[in-house]
Amino acid sequence: MRWLTEDLPGTGGRYKETPEDFQVEEIPLYPCSGSGEHLYLWVEKAGITTRNLLAQLARGLRIKEREIGYAGLKDARALTRQMVSVSGVTPEQVKQLELEKAQILAINRHGNKLRLGHLAGNRFTIRLRDTHPEAAEQATAILNRLQQQGVPNLFGEQRYGILGNSARLGRLLLQHNYGEFCRELLGDPGQIRNPAWQAAAICFRAGDLEGALAQLPGRMRDERRMVHQLLAGKPESRAVLDLPRNLLRLFLSAAQSELFDLLLRERLPHLGLLEDGDVAIKHANGACFRVTAAAEEQPRADAFEISPTAPLYGKKVMRSEGEPGEREMEMLKKSGIELEDWEPGPGLAMPGERRALRVPLADTQLPTVEDGNLTLSFILPKGSYATSVLDEVMKCANSEDAAVSS
Repeated sequence: MRWLTEDLPGTGGRYKETPEDFQVEEIPLYPCSGSGEHLYLWVEKAGITTRNLLAQLARGLRIKEREIGYAGLKDARALTRQMVSVSGVTPEQVKQLELEKAQILAINRHGNKLRLGHLAGNRFTIRLRDTHPEAAEQATAILNRLQQQGVPNLFGEQRYGILGNSARLGRLLLQHNYGEFCRELLGDPGQIRNPAWQAAAICFRAGDLEGALAQLPGRMRDERRMVHQLLAGKPESRAVLDLPRNLLRLFLSAAQSELFDLLLRERLPHLGLLEDGDVAIKHANGACFRVTAAAEEQPRADAFEISPTAPLYGKKVMRSEGEPGEREMEMLKKSGIELEDWEPGPGLAMPGERRALRVPLADTQLPTVEDGNLTLSFILPKGSYATSVLDEVMKCANSEDAAVSS
């Protein structure tokens, strides 16, 4: 089974033809106090990543990028509004900034730097084009079901990178398969659209490192760095482990995400049904506990106070027991990874955590149709992906049928 709402027909359609088709607005965790050394900037951007925005701010304000605070990363192929914080600069300096594909809508003050995860959730307003004639009624039925049962807490397609291979890179790193990691980082030529990048990948797979380096676009700094290391005679392990830690951890996180998604799909459509041995999470505070008597705890799950979880695997992750625990360990075994493997190098230890199988869908607006386009609006908690809602609503064969490539 692919969908929680398997019995309800989807709307079909496409999205992300323009950034305005996919709008995301952060819901702050707390209001600004109005005083303090940190400036909080409410920024709107379109067609660029949050990383690009941070780089522009750092250059324009002449500060280090690590000194800029943000609550979450936002998709490039979207119109997004999010908060960032800076210190050591004046409002006048900020007002003089000239940003590309971004604008500062408001400036406020607060006493502390904005930290990753300091948001309550995100409001999404999404336009679907070329949907079925009965799309509004179909979407309403699906959204009503999701409000009752929760949204499958799957990771979004952006989690797996532009070539969809981030999880594979993470597995190769865990398995210390550095040679294949290098090939995968350059990419499969058949999956690459950029001509120069594609030519570089072909050269690399043919063993022509100099040719690969000559063809690689300048913006691909990490790939170029790795090829430079190999050309200098460094072993593949060194060339890989010398890559930025945040990049390698991103691949490891993608490997965690892929295994989580597989475990979640095994439990569709009963994502709110507890089993003996489950680890459940309290939605109010994120605390986890082991379920010893599922029948006794089920009323709390029915009230959406708690939900079953699956692991984001790591060395210290809290493990389920009974049948849920057996399934979790069997999934890990099939992947060729053990719990002890989740520390593949210095600074790369992944302790692991539990993640809810479902999340609440809030403040859902009645779907509207205008000029043949269907508009959806809803709120999801932080860390959850709108693509999980769209997958249920649209029921396209694959994400490429739904999302328009940029």
